[in-house]
Amino acid sequence: MNFNKVLEQKKVEIEQMIAGYLPEEKGFAAGMAQAMNYSMEAGGKRLRPMLMQEVYRMFGGTSAVIEPFMAAIEMIHTSSLIHDDLPAIDNDEYRRGKKTTHAVYGEAVGVLSGDALLNYAYETACRAFTMEPVSERVGKALTVLAGKTGIYGMLGGQSVDVTNEGKEMSREMLDYIYKNKTSALIEASMMVGAILAGAAEEQIAVMENIGERIGLAFQIRDDILDITSTMEELGKPVFSDEKNHKVTYVTLRGLEQASRDVEMISEEAVRLLKTFPQKDEFLEELVCYLVNRKN
Repeated sequence: MNFNKVLEQKKVEIEQMIAGYLPEEKGFAAGMAQAMNYSMEAGGKRLRPMLMQEVYRMFGGTSAVIEPFMAAIEMIHTSSLIHDDLPAIDNDEYRRGKKTTHAVYGEAVGVLSGDALLNYAYETACRAFTMEPVSERVGKALTVLAGKTGIYGMLGGQSVDVTNEGKEMSREMLDYIYKNKTSALIEASMMVGAILAGAAEEQIAVMENIGERIGLAFQIRDDILDITSTMEELGKPVFSDEKNHKVTYVTLRGLEQASRDVEMISEEAVRLLKTFPQKDEFLEELVCYLVNRKN
C-alpha cells in the first residue's frame, strides 16, 4: 500500500462529501453561510472524519449513515478553530496558510460564524435519522458527539486553557486540557464510527481509549512544531504559545522529553489497535503519520 497516495485519495473523497453538506449561500444570511464555508473550505487534514470512516469500515459498516456524522465532526472542529483564532483568545491572523475568518470577515462575524457552524454540525448529524429513522445507534452516536463537544469535553478543555493562560500549571491540569480540548473530538470520531457499525460496548470503550492517546500525542506534537517548524511549513504563526504565555508539554517537560512522550503515547495507541481481530493497516499507519507529522 502506498500510504501517502491512499491518504490523499481519502482526503479528496471526504472533502467532496463534506461539500454536499455545507450551507447554501443565499438569502439575507448568505454572508454568514459564506463565512462558515470559507473556514470549512480552507483545507486541513480531515483527520477526524477520516478516523471515523476508517473505524466504521473496520467494524464492517457500509451505509451512508456515517456521512452526516463525518461532516458534523469536521464542522465542530472547524468552529473551535474559528473561535481559537479570535482576538480575545489566540489573536491569530493565519490558519492553514490562509487569513483566519475574523481577519477576513471581522470579529463579530467570526464569533457568529463559529457559533453557527457548531449548531449546524448538530443539524447535519441529525440528518442520519432520515436515513435510519428507527436506529438506536444513531441516537447513541449523537449523544456521544454532543457529550464530547460540551463542558465535559472540548469546550471544558478550552475553558480551562483560556482561564489559566499565563499562570503556573501542573502536568495534571495540562493533561486535562489536552485530553478534553484535543482528544475529546478524536475520541468521538472513533467511538461514533464503532457505534454506527454495531461494535460491542467493550470495543467502543477501547476506541475511546485509543482516541485519547492519539489526541494527547497529536497535541504534544503540535507543541513541538510550534517551536521547531516555520510558518510556511505549518501554515500558521509559530511561537504562538510563547506569544500567549502558554504552558505546554515543551515548557513543562522540555523538548527531548516531550518528543519521547509522543513516541510512548502513540506506541500505546497502536498497541491497542492491534488487539482487535479486525485489522486495518491504513489506520495503524495513519496514527503513526499524525504523531510524526511536519505540519
